[in-house]
Amino acid sequence: MQGVELSVEAGEVVTLVGRNGAGKTTLLKSIIGDIPRRTGSIHFDGSEIIDLSPERICRTGIGFVPEDRGIFSTLNVYENLTIGRPHGSMGWPLERIYRHFPILEARRSQKAASLSGGEKQMLAIARPLYMGASFLLLDEPTEGLAPVIVDAIGAIIKDVKSTGLTILLVEQNLQFAAEVADRYYVIENGKILKELTKLQMADEEQSLLDHLGV
Repeated sequence: MQGVELSVEAGEVVTLVGRNGAGKTTLLKSIIGDIPRRTGSIHFDGSEIIDLSPERICRTGIGFVPEDRGIFSTLNVYENLTIGRPHGSMGWPLERIYRHFPILEARRSQKAASLSGGEKQMLAIARPLYMGASFLLLDEPTEGLAPVIVDAIGAIIKDVKSTGLTILLVEQNLQFAAEVADRYYVIENGKILKELTKLQMADEEQSLLDHLGV
């Protein structure tokens, strides 16, 4: 990563768009502190966090949902949700989790390994909310999912955003990104090429598809 500069305002959904290997996941891991050597400045909620450990960054209210979802396959849904202790008073109680993710209540005693891909993604998103995250980093949440499940994940992201949460999203599916995001950053070789508004994204969607080779 070189000279990356971007901002995500409270309550926004911002999408990082770029080819595989462009640096999107590396950027998310840099924010969460999962990159051992970092320079520069990363501010969250008015405080510098670049020198904090991943554990302390998590406690500030940043939640990371990796591309592989990071759930514990041998634990059931309830155990996956509650394995970590909520930080402060910001964590969503289980009643609120189940209200926004009713399928997780229905599957609460089911082993995570037996869930569908979409259900696993919902569990992966719900867990940092239980922990108290106010800023979600989502890495390719629609990867490998059927179109109807992609639509369901999009509805969940909009629902979560409506509660006041902020989301930075890595996504190759431009149609999905166009539905859920407020702004977009195009990244290439670890650098930000351009920033686009929702209206500009609509105008440049075809050129971006060509750029991504989709």
